[in-house]
Amino acid sequence: MSEVKVRGVVSVVEETKTYGSNGFQKRLIVLEQNDGRFANLIPLEFIKDNCSTADGLNVGDDVEVSYKLSGRKWQRDPNSEVKYFLSAEALSFKVLSGGGGGSADQTEVASANDAFSQSYDENDIPF
Repeated sequence: MSEVKVRGVVSVVEETKTYGSNGFQKRLIVLEQNDGRFANLIPLEFIKDNCSTADGLNVGDDVEVSYKLSGRKWQRDPNSEVKYFLSAEALSFKVLSGGGGGSADQTEVASANDAFSQSYDENDIPF
């Protein structure tokens, strides 16, 4: 398995969740990449002892995350359908810049509202 990197803005940092009787833990984060046409949301998982690593992440941080892809096969019984799952396991990250909290869409809306309020004049009210 090779290690690769992805860059994006942190949009979700979940709490660590524990599954099953053996205490398997994982913690989901979601990076957002926005090219102006649509947002690409990339879920990454910190696994087991690595979950606490995500404590240093905040929504809005611009980060570069090193991860590895993991795939697995699942079949309920020999006669059932085979399903394949893919996950991106986060290994480490580097914060490139602290976040301003909020997405680009929210910034655009705020700018449009500011522009409207600046051009507003009480004498222009039609009633």
